[in-house]
Amino acid sequence: MSTLTGTRHLVRLILRRDRFVLPLWVLLLAVLPVTYAASFFELFPTAAARAAYVTGTARNPSIVALLGPVYGDSVGALTAQRGGFLLVVVALASLLTVIRHTRTEEEAGRRELLGGTVLGRYAGLTAALLVTYAADLLLGLLTVAGLVATGLPVAGSFAYGLATALTGVAFATIGGLAAQLTETAGGARGIAIAVLGAGFGLRLVGDTATHDWPSWLSPLGWAPRVRAYEGERWWVLALPLAASVLLAAVAYPMSVRRDLGAGLLPPRLGPATAGRALAGPFGLAWRLHRGQILWWSVGFGLLGLILGGAAQAAGRSVEGNPQLEQIMARLGGASGLADAYLGATLSLAGLAAAGYGVQAALRMRSEEAGGRAEPLLATGVHRSTWLLSHVVFALLGPVVVLAVTGLAAGLTYGLSVHDVPGELPRMVGAGLAQVPAAWVLAGLAVLLYGLLPRLASVAWAALAVCVLLGQLGAVLELSQWLLDLSPFTHTPQVLRDSWSPTPLWTLTVLALALAAAGLTAFRRRDTPIP
Repeated sequence: MSTLTGTRHLVRLILRRDRFVLPLWVLLLAVLPVTYAASFFELFPTAAARAAYVTGTARNPSIVALLGPVYGDSVGALTAQRGGFLLVVVALASLLTVIRHTRTEEEAGRRELLGGTVLGRYAGLTAALLVTYAADLLLGLLTVAGLVATGLPVAGSFAYGLATALTGVAFATIGGLAAQLTETAGGARGIAIAVLGAGFGLRLVGDTATHDWPSWLSPLGWAPRVRAYEGERWWVLALPLAASVLLAAVAYPMSVRRDLGAGLLPPRLGPATAGRALAGPFGLAWRLHRGQILWWSVGFGLLGLILGGAAQAAGRSVEGNPQLEQIMARLGGASGLADAYLGATLSLAGLAAAGYGVQAALRMRSEEAGGRAEPLLATGVHRSTWLLSHVVFALLGPVVVLAVTGLAAGLTYGLSVHDVPGELPRMVGAGLAQVPAAWVLAGLAVLLYGLLPRLASVAWAALAVCVLLGQLGAVLELSQWLLDLSPFTHTPQVLRDSWSPTPLWTLTVLALALAAAGLTAFRRRDTPIP
């Protein structure tokens, strides 16, 4: 029997299980750069306008820290920089996909069942990597086709698309390696995301410092240095390829030298007796969710510092451009272009915070599917109490991370305009205004878990639809009724001089109604997941 026996069947299984999620993130991430290019063609039709934008905004340290460097003032160069943060999203989607189909399968016991059949030792890891590599390459090709269709040069489009795809390939391999190190999927995700965060930090330091050598140490720093549309450096593409080969050469031997279900890193033993904080279901839920809340807060805090620091420059960049002034005013209101920028970016932060709410809500499904919920429910713990213990953190998490984002943005923006006492509460309020919309998606996840647990992951699809409507709705001139499907469409721009709190109350009531319906459905169905 070959070490790759059964790989083809596992690939088909993965494609079957990810038939909705995989195409969704590939298409979404392929469309966004195309919309960026179309927007730049419309907003900066002349070379002079683009040069002014590069001088005033694109080279601002805060913008560079968030998006990466810009190497020219062509539409292609601006598009490549604007898509810089998408590299983080591509990397995250790639590593999570690999871990889901390797370590998560092993932790759930399904890998052991498959191992009892005719299956090669390398088949599981190979199938997960092949599917993710193919998704990344498809993403790159779709991006190339879309950018060429907008009128950008073919060579630059290929350079940008391949650089994006190979970034995903590198982090997919990092996910495959992380899956060999720890015995839990959560631990593998933590290791891989820590590497992603370190890579972003190195890229940030290198791009904003006098010497950019730290960026060359980061897989996220390689794609911008291909210099798409500005004298492409094709040899840089060899770096993610070489890194993937080296990491795979380490991951494959690890996958067969360790015991099934174990990781190479020994598990950290807990105390012999549980503390008083673990005396009830809420204490256990806090123990399960506290790490995620902490790291999400740290990440959102850093994001808020960058966004607040870039706000003043973003406001100056549109002066003298009536088209851009009109669009930015429509996004953020009439209280200033900097406020428009902050309102728009905090809306994006709200979408990301909704991702935390969905993730926290779906933790209940993983607890039940892993067989950890049933022993608890067999004791004196009531079903409602157990579910509410997780729902509390699914609702609390977005509040915390958005408050931290607003606090950090208000601090840096207040320092730039010399009005910290005035801007700090405004930005915190603007961040918290996104909470009810994020709660709606968390409530939807609770409802799906309680009613149709096998379809609970559809909540991620709902979040993706909200992202699409928010990012592409204005560009594609979609009907208002379609835009209204997203709860974030109804979030008021609180940085305006006047706004109504009615939509916030309405969204809050809707979110609570969805969660209550999910609670009722959960109390009536069988456990474990039917």
